[in-house]
Amino acid sequence: MMSAAQSQTTLVAKLQALQCHFTWDLEFIRTKLLRLNDKLVDIGTEGGKSWLGHIYNLQGFIQYKVGSNEDAQSFFNKAAEAFSQMRNADDGPWLVVNYGNLAWLHHHHLGDQAESEAYLSKVDALMKKYPPPSQDELHAETYAEKAWTLMKFSTDKELVTDYFQRAIRMQPDMVEWNTSQVIGLARVKHSDTGLPADFLEKMRVAKELDPENLYLAAYYLQQRGAKGEDVKDEARELAKKVLRNPVSSYSGIKPILRVYRNLASIDEAIALAEEALKQHPDERYLKRCATLCYNWKIILFSDSHPKQSTIDRAVSLFEDVISLYPHSSLVKKIDLANIHTKSNHGMAKAEQIYQDLLRKDLEPADKQVLYNHYAKYLYFNRRDANKSIQYHMKVAAIPQQSYYRDNSINVLEEIKNRSRNRTCRDVEEFLKNLQEP
Repeated sequence: MMSAAQSQTTLVAKLQALQCHFTWDLEFIRTKLLRLNDKLVDIGTEGGKSWLGHIYNLQGFIQYKVGSNEDAQSFFNKAAEAFSQMRNADDGPWLVVNYGNLAWLHHHHLGDQAESEAYLSKVDALMKKYPPPSQDELHAETYAEKAWTLMKFSTDKELVTDYFQRAIRMQPDMVEWNTSQVIGLARVKHSDTGLPADFLEKMRVAKELDPENLYLAAYYLQQRGAKGEDVKDEARELAKKVLRNPVSSYSGIKPILRVYRNLASIDEAIALAEEALKQHPDERYLKRCATLCYNWKIILFSDSHPKQSTIDRAVSLFEDVISLYPHSSLVKKIDLANIHTKSNHGMAKAEQIYQDLLRKDLEPADKQVLYNHYAKYLYFNRRDANKSIQYHMKVAAIPQQSYYRDNSINVLEEIKNRSRNRTCRDVEEFLKNLQEP
């Protein structure tokens, strides 16, 4: 007869062999997990309907990672319900990951071994009733969910692509899998000049296969616009459809706004965002989109003399968004500070925001973002070149690869090459001793 210790060892081995979020090495720091959760919330229950089970599963795992086991269980249960409704069936291979999650949660974090074993039995029953194509392969549904989930965490895009392609080969009629694969890869391959021609063609084919997906349609327009095509009229027609759809980060509103910014005018983008808000005044995602437009107008594309009424509207929206996204507001606070610098009496408010942020205990990556922006603020708004250099050095000294670190190092390199004064020699010495991440 098996001892209690042997039984426990066997149970743990079975849990570790499962395909689920707990065994996929999904590691993010707490702040990134909370930001990811904000993104999942913004997809909404309508906008991400075909992925709703996957969304709930991932939200459950995030809740477990941030220490809320009851919420985790609630989301895992919602995931099971969503899969049943979408598939119009009580069981199927799409529940393998979900049952695995529940088995892990009950054993490790709720202390209910009997319930954990019950979910392991459910996984075994599913695997017998719906065996995968071979011993070395997973179910198509497992490949698809694993790919979709890793896309949110992993930089290994080849692995994500491989999993999606395996799922699609097994079930080619699941057009949403192909759509998500194309959109996910497009974000990796994107550059200032848009997508490579061959990938743009893949996107066109995906759009034909999934004609109701307005996000894909809008993103495709954005990429064509980046190639120099005049898609303004198509964008305006698509915008009408987007406004009629439920609010969601998958609705297509953000890529349409980018098309307006690049090919029409920023004022037209602002008008579209405000129209969406007029229809849905309490939707936080639309407020976030509107702040993007105002930031383009006031800061990024530097309207040198914005109207005070424009600044006031931007400030109001940014303050709302910061309160609505408490875990995802660092960059918005920095943007708000920079907007205040454009106001007649806003410099003191800008400085106060920066000082409040500088006092916070931030993760290294967030420190790089903050110090880089603060360095530029010191140089351009405070005319304090020496202190600006100090903060660019702080960014570079954090041994973590990022756009902001590269940017600050480039600034320091330019300063080093500018002349031979004491400051430039100090910068040269600093760069010489800089450690690579």
